Amino acid sequence: MRWDDIVRGESHIDCASLSDPVLRREDGTYLYTLPSVVDDIDFAVTHVIRGEDHVTNTAVQIQIFEALAGAAPSFGHHNLLTDVGGGGLSKRSGALSIGALRTKGIESLAVAALAVLVGSAEAVRPIASLDELANLIDLSQLSRGAARFDEAELEALSARTLHQSPYAAVADRLAALGVAGPNAEALWLAVRGNLSRLDDAAIWRQVTEGDVAPIVEDADYLSLAASCAPDDPWDQSTWGAWTTRLKQATGRKGRALFHPLRLALTGQEAGPELALLLPLIGRVKAMARLSAPSA
Repeated sequence: MRWDDIVRGESHIDCASLSDPVLRREDGTYLYTLPSVVDDIDFAVTHVIRGEDHVTNTAVQIQIFEALAGAAPSFGHHNLLTDVGGGGLSKRSGALSIGALRTKGIESLAVAALAVLVGSAEAVRPIASLDELANLIDLSQLSRGAARFDEAELEALSARTLHQSPYAAVADRLAALGVAGPNAEALWLAVRGNLSRLDDAAIWRQVTEGDVAPIVEDADYLSLAASCAPDDPWDQSTWGAWTTRLKQATGRKGRALFHPLRLALTGQEAGPELALLLPLIGRVKAMARLSAPSA
């Protein structure tokens, strides 16, 4: 559907049924209705996108364009957002301000994707760039009804956006967090699928390159694990070879096999695949953590 079709479909309102629009207040100041038309003519604006609540204003303004012998832009109207309960989104709380979302670590591309795709025929999903998002916009595919905004959905979308982000897209931001150097890309690819926000990558830089406090759950098991550890060089096959040896030596499997090693090697209850982390931790650090005294 072309823009002109959208305009004719959405703003074909019988202006005769409307009260006369107020263009100037009693004190002589103008409402936006007339000045915005004058500005649009002056700046040769060709397209205007605004909320569904402006459809009536659009009809009136098209008549003003015609009265001023100006070329009316093509107008498109998007549906309005409500909160999860169907109420209006309040500006007063500031919870959804750009600053507040940035502080929470919400990805900007996730904000753009949700704002554009919610209430449309397109599924809300992560996007890699604004150009990709622009190619998904089709105002004829928007619902006329209000779309519900769910902050939890935005947080999940932000995490999914990180999970598919290539290193090049986040390298500068990671460097600002201290995640840089020859292993930075390998670290990013290892941890991105477990991140909720980008600055959590700094935690895993500390795990792989710095000091951690190992959690010793079973000292005897860790001692045996150290004796079974493969020699250098360590790569992504090391974890599988190591745990296979341990399984054969102890009969352990599942959580009993893996979890004590994760606690000792990372100091964390959960996280990225150890097959990806081990080459970054290295054998020397790993052996030191396995031999750490019990707390």
